[in-house]
Amino acid sequence: MLRSFLIGLVAGQRGMTPLAVIATATRNGAIPPVLPLQKLMLNPVIAAGTAALASAEMVGDKMKSAPDRIIPAGLATRSITAAYAGAALAPRGRRAAGAAVAVGTALVSSYLGWRLRCAAMRRHGQTGTGFVEDALVFGSGLAIAHATPPSNAI
Repeated sequence: MLRSFLIGLVAGQRGMTPLAVIATATRNGAIPPVLPLQKLMLNPVIAAGTAALASAEMVGDKMKSAPDRIIPAGLATRSITAAYAGAALAPRGRRAAGAAVAVGTALVSSYLGWRLRCAAMRRHGQTGTGFVEDALVFGSGLAIAHATPPSNAI
């Protein structure tokens, strides 16, 4: 359940990154394609599409017109992607709980991350803080999705 919690932290900051890292981990064989539609992520076009969505979100985040992550549409997106990724990373038999943990974590961390980013932007600007956040979120997401769970957790 730790990986579900951690991917929820990622989803709270970037809504599309969980799908991209789950697609990457599925294609690399780091996680098995056990969820509905997860086998689609084995397709290189679908996997590239998830990466494109995550990249577009990261680019859009640097724009002055970018909405706050805590608007209802942003929270809904984060909830959906967190639930899917949290379930994909949860141990067999605990996928629903993994989804719930990831969604709860994503919602709480969205607000915390938004507050921290606002404070950082006042000091360092939107673009620089966005690049730092992107690097942390994407790198963490990949590490979480590719981590090897204990053998009894699968």
